Amino acid sequence: MARQTVYLAVDFTINEGKRDAFEAIAQEMVAGSQKESGTLGYEWFLSADGKRSRLIETYTDAAAVLAHFNGPVVQQLVPKILGTAGVARFEVYGDSGPKVREMLGGFGAEIFDFQRGLDR
Repeated sequence: MARQTVYLAVDFTINEGKRDAFEAIAQEMVAGSQKESGTLGYEWFLSADGKRSRLIETYTDAAAVLAHFNGPVVQQLVPKILGTAGVARFEVYGDSGPKVREMLGGFGAEIFDFQRGLDR
């Protein structure tokens, strides 16, 4: 059976003087993602120097990723957060589906297809 879960890892470099605004928008993004039934995880991590952040997203399947990308978190809040930080790296793990792959083209995302492993 093929693995359905999809993971996204997005690294941000926070613009000088924008950390508070960045964190406020990130919190809005968590609240919005929490309402999405196919979003299993939406976790933000901050570097020790407070200049970089990593977002780890986990979705049940490609349909859940597409729903997220078409929803208010991405459509309304991603443009806002990009006013406070730049995307330094974007990686996708698993089959996010053809529509999401097309949408990700503008972000320079690197896609890793699942090969094998163990997840309990």
